[in-house]
Amino acid sequence: MNFPIGVYDSGLVGLSVASRILQTLPDERIIYFADTAHVPYGERSFEDIRVFSKAIAGFLIDKGAKAVVAACNLSSAVALDILTDTFPQIPILGVIEPGARAAVRAANGHPIGVLATTGTIKSGAYQNAIGALDRSIPAIGRACPRFVPLVESGMADSEDAASAAAEYVQPLLEAGCRTIILGCTHYPFLIDPIRSAAGQDVTIVDPAEETAAELAALLLRRKIAGDGLDSAHEFYSSGESSGFMTLGSRFLGRTIAAVSHGDLQGAK
Repeated sequence: MNFPIGVYDSGLVGLSVASRILQTLPDERIIYFADTAHVPYGERSFEDIRVFSKAIAGFLIDKGAKAVVAACNLSSAVALDILTDTFPQIPILGVIEPGARAAVRAANGHPIGVLATTGTIKSGAYQNAIGALDRSIPAIGRACPRFVPLVESGMADSEDAASAAAEYVQPLLEAGCRTIILGCTHYPFLIDPIRSAAGQDVTIVDPAEETAAELAALLLRRKIAGDGLDSAHEFYSSGESSGFMTLGSRFLGRTIAAVSHGDLQGAK
């Protein structure tokens, strides 16, 4: 039986991570959970995010997930340790450590820039992950509050997006960064203005791509890779699901035909 991979985010844009997983692992199937009842996580306390993440991981595992991916950078930052302690029988991956590993490999000793939400920057997760890998490499975080609204309003290719990218990227270049991590699942949709602002000599790391590669290696190592015989993906939402199929299909890169309600059993 082709047991699924569970993927979750506070909203729909984590489907871009699911898309990357399916590109890397086309024989797998996905169960995706959007915690729309509690979005955005950036306005929640770290403790709330831990509670929500634990409930979602439990939901996905109850649905048969053989592995769980926290597509949300903030959840990866503040809840991954609790999830791995609570569910030791299931491999649980975040997006931060794979992204940090790829950035350190590319940095060649130069500082690493991190573009992320205010919450992820405040958590220090990328800075800590990079420091644990190589203490000699500075990690410079840059909160990007303009980015998410630009993506969600369909303005990723606008002049405003180019202006925001220049505002956030230029200080990283001035600090000597030659590698930049896209520390939010929204940011790959802004790759063109970010690339334009950064220039061709800067390495841009998409943690989703790195996470998918590490997940593929893990499934092979544990001999639990999918066989491609069951490709029925499932999609759940804890709250409002209007627009899920239309917008979610855009982020996933394939049609979402149905969305079910997912009850988080008292997580408020």
